[in-house]
Amino acid sequence: MHSLLQRLFKKRGIESVDQLDDDEKVNFNAWNAILSKEELTIKDIEKFCQSQVDLIENKWKDYNVLNNKKAECIPYHTVYKTLLMAINSPRSAREQCERQLLDLLNK
Repeated sequence: MHSLLQRLFKKRGIESVDQLDDDEKVNFNAWNAILSKEELTIKDIEKFCQSQVDLIENKWKDYNVLNNKKAECIPYHTVYKTLLMAINSPRSAREQCERQLLDLLNK
């Protein structure tokens, strides 16, 4: 476990990963994977952003979460989705261009 995560656990009085709830485990695993690598890749960032989007969307589906807590997630969701769109837009543009060229070749 990365030293920053150890310090966070100590500060919050957490002795083991087993004490975390499901949402916290998702965050912990993502943070630990990111912090244990020498360099981040675009794929790592994309995976992290997608996991955060999924986490937020699951909170929105949970009827036990208050509406004001759900509303607090909107800016985070917007940022993560924007980052994902920025990462994926060159890929989407390339795929669209390839489809267009294939259509021209097939005519």
